[in-house]
Amino acid sequence: MTSSDLWDEDAAARYDDTSAEMFAPHVLDPAVDFLARLAGAGPALEFAIGTGRVAVPLSARGVRVSGIELSQPMVDHLRRKVSEEELPVVVGDMATATVPGEFSLVYVAWNSIGNLRTQDEQVRCFQNAARHLAPGGRFVIELWVPGIRRFPPGQSAVPFAVTDRHVGFDTYDMVTQQGTSHHYRRLDDGSTRYGCSNFRYIWPAECDLMARLAGLVLEQRVADWAQAPFTSDSESHISVWRKPTDTADS
Repeated sequence: MTSSDLWDEDAAARYDDTSAEMFAPHVLDPAVDFLARLAGAGPALEFAIGTGRVAVPLSARGVRVSGIELSQPMVDHLRRKVSEEELPVVVGDMATATVPGEFSLVYVAWNSIGNLRTQDEQVRCFQNAARHLAPGGRFVIELWVPGIRRFPPGQSAVPFAVTDRHVGFDTYDMVTQQGTSHHYRRLDDGSTRYGCSNFRYIWPAECDLMARLAGLVLEQRVADWAQAPFTSDSESHISVWRKPTDTADS
């Protein structure tokens, strides 16, 4: 059984609206450009495909995309955008579910690997990516760098959004690496809706070790989809690991 939170019908119905900033062209287009370049002529597989925020425009670029998604309601909303024939999806856990064939690209966007809330599951996710990759294929994740460096003594929360419509902050347990994202949204009628999701945060170096356990080799790490350099001050990273073509390539 997966440790991930499960998006129900109510959350799936609101997802695209409450995540509108993630669909903005300046956010989405560089991601699609980056992934299309890595996919090349080969097929791509998205873990935690959701409602198809990335997969649908990537498919429109001519990349053959498949997906794995835990939430059937999220897949139902994806189906309003694109058919099963155009973009097949397996409903299941991204740490264990499988899709037929080999892929030149497997990717997980927007921090979704953190939805797996145990280290063992996160390791299995890397192994599952490697299992789906053709030799020479790449596994890509988009992930934030935990903001705990900003904690003064006694603090356990870091804000990530403060606007007149949305206040969001993460709370962290630095012993267990467990966290919760809290969202307070002001609705059009003036009322406020609260929502939360749980995660396990992962440091970049821990990701590299998980990749090594899966037989993958780090190829590139940048701060964002626009490929800004990754530095000690970066708050996110795009990491690319390659599946060696033979033992001499590892």
